[in-house]
Amino acid sequence: MKISICADALYMGQTIEKAIDDVLKNGFDAIEFWGWEDKNLQSLAEYQRVRGFQVAAMCTKFISLTDASCRPAYIEGLKESLKVAQSLNCKCLISQTGAELPISRQLQQESLINGLKECVPYLEEYGIILVIEPLNTRVDHEGYYLSSMDEAAMVVKEVGSPYVKILYDIYHQQIMEGDISRRIQKYHQLIGHYHAAGNPGRHELYDSEINYERIFHEIKQTGYQGYVGMEYFPVDNTKIGFDYIKQVIL
Repeated sequence: MKISICADALYMGQTIEKAIDDVLKNGFDAIEFWGWEDKNLQSLAEYQRVRGFQVAAMCTKFISLTDASCRPAYIEGLKESLKVAQSLNCKCLISQTGAELPISRQLQQESLINGLKECVPYLEEYGIILVIEPLNTRVDHEGYYLSSMDEAAMVVKEVGSPYVKILYDIYHQQIMEGDISRRIQKYHQLIGHYHAAGNPGRHELYDSEINYERIFHEIKQTGYQGYVGMEYFPVDNTKIGFDYIKQVIL
């Protein structure tokens, strides 16, 4: 298990270079970020060459998978995102599913599954995984389609490719379902990336009703070798949150 730091969350309003410098100064070597369209990619690639950090994950373009009419645009966005990921040696793309539409959930689910199946050949070509993210619809993302880990698992199983997995966001799923440890044990083979933040508030891990020391132990016990992304909005100096992660969690 490795740690990555979400630059767009922890360093909102700052340049990504400044974020990277602080992450490296604090003893971590991997970042992730949300959209890539607002980044100077040539400059970022050069900065990566000089500083030697890893890009653990980034988002593909925010285009609906639940709306079948958006499928061509989603696939084109995926192709663009794969090229960007390859240029940064990033092996994981994050995808949201889109908003819930005023049609049956079955039709939306079929669109989601079929869209992900169409992604697989491109993912295989680049050797990059795509992780779909269930979000909470109670606090932060009202109207979003996918909020259930059970449904996410069903979708991924139906797609049937090792290149399509789940992003298990501990913060979001604590709000929606709880039962975090059992969920990790049940679905760990389908999980390709994790996110973590304190709840309530989405701040540092030590400011949380979630027992992160126990949760990280559970993740380690599954044999997970990938990244857990810190995706919280800090209240304290970043060093305090990072020291907690290094001293208590890892």
